[in-house]
Amino acid sequence: MYFEKIHNKGQARLFKSGFLEALTKAHPLLIWCMYLPVIAYMLYYSHIRLEYATLKIVLVFLGGLFVWSFFEYLAHRFLFHWQTENKTGKKIVYIFHGNHHHYPRDTTRLFMPPLPSLIISGSIFGLMYLIMGQNAFIFFPGFLFGYLLYGSIHYAIHAWNPPFKWMKPHWRNHHLHHYKDEHMGYGVSSTLWDHVFGTMFDLKQEKEDKEKVKELMYGKEK
Repeated sequence: MYFEKIHNKGQARLFKSGFLEALTKAHPLLIWCMYLPVIAYMLYYSHIRLEYATLKIVLVFLGGLFVWSFFEYLAHRFLFHWQTENKTGKKIVYIFHGNHHHYPRDTTRLFMPPLPSLIISGSIFGLMYLIMGQNAFIFFPGFLFGYLLYGSIHYAIHAWNPPFKWMKPHWRNHHLHHYKDEHMGYGVSSTLWDHVFGTMFDLKQEKEDKEKVKELMYGKEK
């Protein structure tokens, strides 16, 4: 998925059909507005209708959030960066993630668009329900909230400078993933699993290229 030239303007054309092309884009606020009511209702249902204790709701919710971080790492490393010579496989990888590496300043494709997002999230909830029964009503909201944080942090990393100095290594890890080595730095919302599995950049040894960082920022000119 390596590109000799990364485009810092414009966006990839994924489909010939203008209608299908429009369905590949989404504003972050739209996704938050879609899923926050789902999260709130499931937690309300769990407490009022299922009568789960507040402590249980909090702990299982946090468990879902933690599992999301691991799922995010695995998906980014093994699905979004899947190496294949199959033409169809390459197209799928490009649609899901390759276009982001090709056009990292495209703000419209940092979240999964609504239609596929609903299909995938619904399938994940169904699987969770089969595995854990009604506990899925508190586990899935944590998992889903993790996804919302992931998308928002991803947007922030590309759009803005880190708001706090202690967040700078987090930002740089992802910048290096784009501009140095796409087979390192898979963590987006968290670098925990990069540390665990040895895919964290050695930031003390990496020379900071401020020009490359500027190129990755939305709204910046080359």
